Amino acid sequence: MSDLLPKTLEEDIKESIKVFWQTRSNGKTSSQEGSRGAVIGGKNLDGFTQIIKNVAVHCGLPESSVVITGRKTLTIPGYFRPTKSWDAIVFHEGHLLAVFELKSQVGSFGNNFNNRSEESIGSASDFWTAHREKAFNVKNLASKKLLKEKKDSDITIQPFLGYLMLLEESDGSTTSVRVDEEYYKVFPEFEDASYATRYSILMQRLITEKLYNSACLILSKEDDGIKDGYYKVVNKSISPKSLFSSFAGHLLSAIEMIEK
Repeated sequence: MSDLLPKTLEEDIKESIKVFWQTRSNGKTSSQEGSRGAVIGGKNLDGFTQIIKNVAVHCGLPESSVVITGRKTLTIPGYFRPTKSWDAIVFHEGHLLAVFELKSQVGSFGNNFNNRSEESIGSASDFWTAHREKAFNVKNLASKKLLKEKKDSDITIQPFLGYLMLLEESDGSTTSVRVDEEYYKVFPEFEDASYATRYSILMQRLITEKLYNSACLILSKEDDGIKDGYYKVVNKSISPKSLFSSFAGHLLSAIEMIEK
C-alpha cells in the first residue's frame, strides 16, 4: 500500500462491509428502506464515511475539516435547487475540497437502477454548475467559522466529487437482463447486461464524462459480508482503492495550493 493512503485501508474497507450488513441484519436501517429493498445511504455506510475522514487526516487535514454527520452540516448550495445534503464534505480554510455521495442497493434492482442513475447524474450537474457560479467561493461564505486565519480568498480550488455504490451480489444483480428496443437499438454494451454490469458502466461513464472525479462500485454478498467483510471489485478503475487514492491525491494538491 502506498503512503498516499492509510496502511489499514483494506482492513477498514472490509470492516465497513461488515458494519453495513450487520446494521441491516440488526434492523437498524433507514426508514427509506421499507419492504421494497434498500437504496440508501445513512448509517449503514458510516464505515465508509469514517474511511473518508481517515484518508483526509492521513493527508494532513485536522479532523474538524471533515464533516460526516448532521444533515444541516452536510448541506451546501445547489444551482437548480437551493441546497443538497451529501454524505461527507471536506473543507480547508473556507475552501470546499471534496464532497461524497454514498449509496447502497439490496434487492429491487429493476425498480431502482434508473432512479440511481438519474439521481447521480442530476446531482453532479447541479454541483458543478453551482461551483461554476462560485457558490463555494470563500467570498460566498455565510459564516467565517470555516476560516481559522486570513488566507488569499482569490484562490479557486476545484473540488473533488466522489461517488460510492455498494451493490448486493446476488442472482438478481448478476443475471442478464433484457432491454426494450422498440424504436432504436441500445448501445451494445447494455445488451443482456446484468444490473451489476449496468452499474459498472454507469460508474465508468460518470468518470469519463467528468461528472465525478472518481466513482466506485462494490459488490458484496450478505452472508460472506457479515462473516469476513467479503467484497468484489468488477473493474480496478472503479475500485474503492482507486476512489480513495484519487481523493487523497486531490487533497494533497489542494492543500499545497492553499498553504503556499
